[in-house]
Amino acid sequence: MARLQEIPAEFADDDSVYESFGEYCAEIGVEPYSAQDEAFLTILAGDNTIMATPTGSGKSLVALFALYQSYTRGIRAYYTAPLKALVSEKFFSLIGALGAENVGMITGDSTVNGDAPVICATAEILANQSLREGGLLDAGMVVMDEFHYVSDPSRGWAWQVPLLEMPQAQFVLMSATLGDTTEIQRTMRETTGRDSSVITSATRPVPLEYEYSTETLSDTLRALVRGDKAPVYVVSYSQSGAIDLATNLLSVDLASKEQKAAVAEAIKGFAFSKGFGQNLRKLLLHGVGVHHAGMLPKYRRLVEQLALKGLLLVISGTDTLGVGINVPIRSVLLTGLTKFDGRKMRRLSVREFQQLAGRAGRAGFDTRGYVIAQAPEHVIDNLRAEAKAANDDKKKKKKVKKKAAPARFVGWSEETFDKLITGESETLRPRMKIDHSTILNLVARPGSTVSTISDFIDKTHESRERRLDLKLTAISIGRSLIDAGLIDSRGDELLPTQDLGPQFALNQPLAPFVLAALDLVDEEDETYALDVVSIVESTTSVPFQILKGQLDRIKADTLAELKAEGVDYPERMAILDELEGPKPLADVLEPAFDHFVETHPWLRGGGFEPKSVVRDMIEQAMGFTQFVGYYSLARAEGSLLRYLTDVYRALLHNVPDESRTEELSTIIEWLGETIARTDSSLIDEWRTLQGLDPTGFDADELPDLERRFSENTKVFTVEIRNALFHRVLLAERADYTELGRLDADSGFDAKAWEDAIEDFYDEYGDLLIDQSARGREYIDIEPGSSTWNVRQILADPEGNRDWAIDAEVDVAASDDAGDIVLRIVSVGEIGR
Repeated sequence: MARLQEIPAEFADDDSVYESFGEYCAEIGVEPYSAQDEAFLTILAGDNTIMATPTGSGKSLVALFALYQSYTRGIRAYYTAPLKALVSEKFFSLIGALGAENVGMITGDSTVNGDAPVICATAEILANQSLREGGLLDAGMVVMDEFHYVSDPSRGWAWQVPLLEMPQAQFVLMSATLGDTTEIQRTMRETTGRDSSVITSATRPVPLEYEYSTETLSDTLRALVRGDKAPVYVVSYSQSGAIDLATNLLSVDLASKEQKAAVAEAIKGFAFSKGFGQNLRKLLLHGVGVHHAGMLPKYRRLVEQLALKGLLLVISGTDTLGVGINVPIRSVLLTGLTKFDGRKMRRLSVREFQQLAGRAGRAGFDTRGYVIAQAPEHVIDNLRAEAKAANDDKKKKKKVKKKAAPARFVGWSEETFDKLITGESETLRPRMKIDHSTILNLVARPGSTVSTISDFIDKTHESRERRLDLKLTAISIGRSLIDAGLIDSRGDELLPTQDLGPQFALNQPLAPFVLAALDLVDEEDETYALDVVSIVESTTSVPFQILKGQLDRIKADTLAELKAEGVDYPERMAILDELEGPKPLADVLEPAFDHFVETHPWLRGGGFEPKSVVRDMIEQAMGFTQFVGYYSLARAEGSLLRYLTDVYRALLHNVPDESRTEELSTIIEWLGETIARTDSSLIDEWRTLQGLDPTGFDADELPDLERRFSENTKVFTVEIRNALFHRVLLAERADYTELGRLDADSGFDAKAWEDAIEDFYDEYGDLLIDQSARGREYIDIEPGSSTWNVRQILADPEGNRDWAIDAEVDVAASDDAGDIVLRIVSVGEIGR
């Protein structure tokens, strides 16, 4: 990879920097556009620069130039982005251009080379640092990507704060959809005293063509594919919608035999897991990909790689495309021009539309891009019915019965589409919030007074009424911090009573509660290890769909039991309405947290929530695949993996060595191995980061990615025990359908399980699943080179131990799958 030339600071004049960067561009085969060149010159002139050019116009190159010219002059620079994934991507990209020793990263849960001259960070990191240090922060250049986030209701404050509090910095703001930037320019000019230049370019490097389609979606896609306008990104507005749409395309003949063969060759040897993985494989072989945040990272990367190779004709994804996927897309097909924004259905804003449309046509890949919007489905159906009637002599005089729009439907038309195409992005309305961490960060400044907070609020872009509300909020928070003993008030002067450290509000904010809550559990209790897991889980945010999957399963199982018991409908519904997901230790942790926030009030609203996901996996003896299948989470397995990764990281970082028992250490090791076997990309990245920054946590605690699954005999044995006892738990519930789903492929279907287990119940009446039934005395494992023979004894009330599940574990298949692959040999009375 080409690397930029290092120029000693004393020789880094404008001409030298500009010429050196030009040589770099020539080396990588890039000739800057005129708008890029204009930006280079305004940055060299010391102006604040707003890069408001279309998507695909090379804003990333401008960002690199800004960071390079600062670095060569000994000026510390920050690059910020809204997503950790984008920050990480830019971090590794800059390492290639500037060298690993010159680039650092801070994302809130990772700090690598934090003293480097160029820092990649999430916007919130820089915002909190600028609140605390203001003009004293060592940052002379700030590049803020995706700056339209300044209007985001919940996160916009992080893009606004640096503009208000960093007079020492030169800013480069970038977005394709900024709209009127007059107020932003004024703010930067007043804060920094620098001129502000706006770089715009009406000419898009790859021009776009627009079309409003009244054909069916499948017909539209066929026309695009046959018209050499693929790959096509089909935009849905939900993850489930994207998957359903892709699945429906299996009946549409899009790819040729040659194209399907090319995909088959490209994915040969790739490990697709059961469930969604197998469905994705089927789609890919049809020339169709899926891309959304709920997928495992390895699947998203595979789709991106296949698209880069030109092997996919269609990619079905969500509207997160605007800040995510970076692959050559020739056409963007919008399935609708409305979306649900969390409160109601509404039409797309001009900014949202332009973010999506801007992804069509990539420089270096295409000479033209295409943006197509589908008419509403009922409108298309009605037009087809009218056309058919017009062509049918017998029906010429018969009135066509038209379909009505669905209930509460928010419609759109070709006129709507035209207005989105020609419209100007809405004026950005910067958002500000005041919370406990805002006040504490401001008070941490030397010489902070009440006026420090008041003046900060006065500088914000809020209305007069809104600024008054913020000041009242600040007064209330300030009083609570004084009452908690965290701030000392001496007249107008405000002093922090304790140093909260440089990572305050940046790195796992609820970690202090984890340490305090460890005193609530007893290391001598047999549930100690699981209780520690529950403490960590209560402080780790989890996606809603995972908890919903658990609750849906609980309700389904309960409903079946209530029906079997003859409970009438109203009472069944009343019982189901009262059900909740598992919340171990809630009666202990909730009052403890309420007491804790009395002295740590900034943690209110910090995401505390008792829950059981990792603990549920352990107690139900399930691995990742079993958990996904049991709770029907195939469409959210990527979200589940990220949650498990967050818990694993928190266990490593926040639970001291002296609090880790052997059982807890085994759980942590098992969880790490589970994550690595499911998708090793995050572990790979951590290991890389560890190599770049030796001050991180001990790399020996991370799973060995070169080691085969079966080579870690401790974890392999644990997983075998889990696999067998999970079947015992299912047998105790008489869940023969789930047992059949697990073992039908190996010859033991639901009927075989039912016949065997019902015989056990006929003899003993009850199957025990208590802690003793999980004991080592109930399982016999005989390791072998290619096959491990295992026996799980069933715990009967009389203690006879004369019934068992016998199985064979295929070692090679387990290594390939990263999961236990076993075959049930028999279930029944031992020796019969």
